[in-house]
Amino acid sequence: MSAITTHVLDTSAGRPAAGITVTLARRGDDGRWATVAEATTDADGRVADLLGDAAIKQAEMYRLRFALGEYFGRHRTPAFYPYADVVFTTRPGQHYHVPLLVSPFGYSTYRGQ
Repeated sequence: MSAITTHVLDTSAGRPAAGITVTLARRGDDGRWATVAEATTDADGRVADLLGDAAIKQAEMYRLRFALGEYFGRHRTPAFYPYADVVFTTRPGQHYHVPLLVSPFGYSTYRGQ
């Protein structure tokens, strides 16, 4: 199982948010973000394999970027946020599930199981 997973739900439509581009980046010692992986949410709104089998070996800062404008644009729904960035810090040997609840004019996140 990937050390970082996500699940996106479209609360305005009451369904999983399929087809959202999700980009995972890691913050380097120089403060710059380097893309680690990119995936698209499946029919259930999930991305289960962002890091593959790689384990997190040290405390690091990651950013998940969700392309909300593209998603809502495909549904012909005007949206306020073109994307949502979720930045979080990891510790070695743990799993991080980061759910995102979206609507055209807001989003919410938390650390899931």
